[in-house]
Amino acid sequence: MLVDRYRDAEIILLNQEEVLVIACDSCGAIGIKEQDQVKASHYIVGKYTARVSLMEVLSLGAKVISLTVNICNEPYPTGDEILKGIQSELKTCNIEVPITVSTEKNISTTMTALGVTVIGIGKRKDLKIDRAVKQDFVYVFGIPKLGNEVVEDEGEITDTHVLLQLLKDPYIKEIIPVGSSGIQGEIEKLLRAKKLYMTYREDGSLDFNKSAGPCTAVIVISERKLEESYGLPQNFIGKLEEYPSC
Repeated sequence: MLVDRYRDAEIILLNQEEVLVIACDSCGAIGIKEQDQVKASHYIVGKYTARVSLMEVLSLGAKVISLTVNICNEPYPTGDEILKGIQSELKTCNIEVPITVSTEKNISTTMTALGVTVIGIGKRKDLKIDRAVKQDFVYVFGIPKLGNEVVEDEGEITDTHVLLQLLKDPYIKEIIPVGSSGIQGEIEKLLRAKKLYMTYREDGSLDFNKSAGPCTAVIVISERKLEESYGLPQNFIGKLEEYPSC
């Protein structure tokens, strides 16, 4: 069995044509329990935690086939509300798949904790992996936000609906969800892997080093200029370039 890691996803070769794509995310101290550090409804906690793993799997071009949800709190009311948020996010993607759930039934908890794993399947040839080349255009859709900024957002962050629209564009080669490493961190990983460089073109409205929390922004690599913003802030940040030969 061949296993490879691409960004934050594990890719497992099933046969010569198909792969499993697996991504997970955790969330702690965000909720409405006594010791939670960021106050947000458990519905929102479930929705955004699921969104992170969904975006990682979907952005690679895989089809979601299953989720596991580990809720480190009581089944009701916390677990019930978290699951409602997860199911809402799946509905946004028009995804109906089995969900395996575990909750804490023995110990009373004072802080919210959650883990979500998303499993997808795809054709090797169709995965949006390692497609970026020199002269491709690099964009950021959405604004990096985290914590209370996500709860208070008014339409500036990416979601799975926008991601699915981007995946339909035949000129888009790769989509990279941005999380805790920020825009700069994700770009640097891409440039190192491809042995390319990029001259940044930005007006200062983006904080490249800020965590994007639950994938509130995505980097989009396209072989042509993009016009459609899908209702989000869109920033062209540069073109991929090849190092000059000596």
